[in-house]
Amino acid sequence: MDVNKIDETIGEFLAENYSPERVEQLADRFSRKGVVKFDADARIVPEQIVAAVQAEADRLIEAHKERRSLVLGTTGNSPRKMSVVRSEEIEKSELIRTIATSRPLLDFLGRIAREPVVPQVSGDERYLITHQEFKADTHGWHWDDYSFGLIWALRMPPVSCGGMVQTVPHTHWDKANPRINEILCERQIDTHGLRTGDLYLQRTDTTMHRTVPLTEDGAARTILNMTWAGERDLGKPLVGDDRWWEDPAAQAAQSIA
Repeated sequence: MDVNKIDETIGEFLAENYSPERVEQLADRFSRKGVVKFDADARIVPEQIVAAVQAEADRLIEAHKERRSLVLGTTGNSPRKMSVVRSEEIEKSELIRTIATSRPLLDFLGRIAREPVVPQVSGDERYLITHQEFKADTHGWHWDDYSFGLIWALRMPPVSCGGMVQTVPHTHWDKANPRINEILCERQIDTHGLRTGDLYLQRTDTTMHRTVPLTEDGAARTILNMTWAGERDLGKPLVGDDRWWEDPAAQAAQSIA
């Protein structure tokens, strides 16, 4: 794929497929639910771009994956059981870097968010690839430090094996007192089934979320997360030694078998 044509390709694709009225409907849903899904019937990039990103993620996993198996204190000891590819390795991919900074894409997502989507985040948070392949693998209940994530479901098992993400919108992350179980008792959980090739935009700092644990070995789930800030995030200090994807020995992390 010619990365020099990505902006043009994405811009033309969005113009052809999304009227102002349709964007407003998505913005209303995003405001209510904190999540908007783009599936095979409502893509935001052409299939050839999704396929190219899938191939690039497979290459990066093969070369750079690192296993994590831990619980995290700042999210109430929810689990992280998966392999990861760090942001600095993904950053070397011209394809992924070009898509993540595409002005037509960012402008479109900003219309759904009803605010600017800003590609200025900590270097270790720009990207994350997670690869789950064993029974009980999961990215447990959590929030993110920055406001927005575009999540690419590059490989997804059937719903019967855990091919879902669960979300609780309009919540607040207090790292000293996360209250995850209390929130789950108090609030409705939204469950979104996903298929390979789906994407979704998420308000990641106020939408508590998790991937449902896999129920079988080999029921692989591969996700690429592109992270962006809102203007409120610019200059905000990152609190807590809990950056487990970068450092498995982070102070808030505790290894598990």
